[in-house]
Amino acid sequence: MLKVILIASGKGGTGKTSFAAGVGMALAQLGRRVLLIDGDCGLRNLDIVLGMSDRVVYSFADVAGGAVPLADAMARHPDCESLYLLTAPVALPALSERGMEQLVAQAEEAGFDYLLLDGPAGLPAELSFLAHIATQAVVVTATDRACIRGAERCARKLEEEYCISRIRMVLNRVRPRMITRGRSGNIDDAMDEAGLPLLGIVPEDEDLISCGNSGKSILAVKQTGASRAFCSIARRLEGERVPLVRL
Repeated sequence: MLKVILIASGKGGTGKTSFAAGVGMALAQLGRRVLLIDGDCGLRNLDIVLGMSDRVVYSFADVAGGAVPLADAMARHPDCESLYLLTAPVALPALSERGMEQLVAQAEEAGFDYLLLDGPAGLPAELSFLAHIATQAVVVTATDRACIRGAERCARKLEEEYCISRIRMVLNRVRPRMITRGRSGNIDDAMDEAGLPLLGIVPEDEDLISCGNSGKSILAVKQTGASRAFCSIARRLEGERVPLVRL
């Protein structure tokens, strides 16, 4: 059965897009068929992180609007045959909930196991169209209090307005030394303040910057740090009982 997961964040700068790309690739390497959708209209950059800027032509709005079928619109990753991308439109067009539902139906007919929606930061208008088709959500946040507060508010909106009942949190860009020195909130405090179950922890990893700039997957570069965390989270999404990554 197709899993439609909205990847959201309460504010920008949490590393949400790098997370979406990394976990999408990790799921594909587990043998799953994955469709990534960049839902950040006007500020799209998932194609850059994936190294697919020269491959994307159509947006998810073209499919949802009925202009192009999914089979013709989606672009396959150059190095992973089971990972595909639909980019975001430059500007938010008129969308309908029915059109988004038809997009999901086409993804299911195409045999995808996962539809990962890289949503916009914060709570803009386009979030509603993505949340409408999501069956669960992952809220990506850093450990600082401003990000945690944003994550909590984002989660409450997804739950109360869009009726997404399964919402989990990923603590991203975690810096163990700062936590040890008391300069950053710890894991337990973040969970208590956000009020969300923890799906995974991703350490701060400088290699993500260079990989994002070059369009190369960090999973192809190393097996430690963020790469290991993405693989662990992918397995947890699959339902495996995998321990959290030790920092």
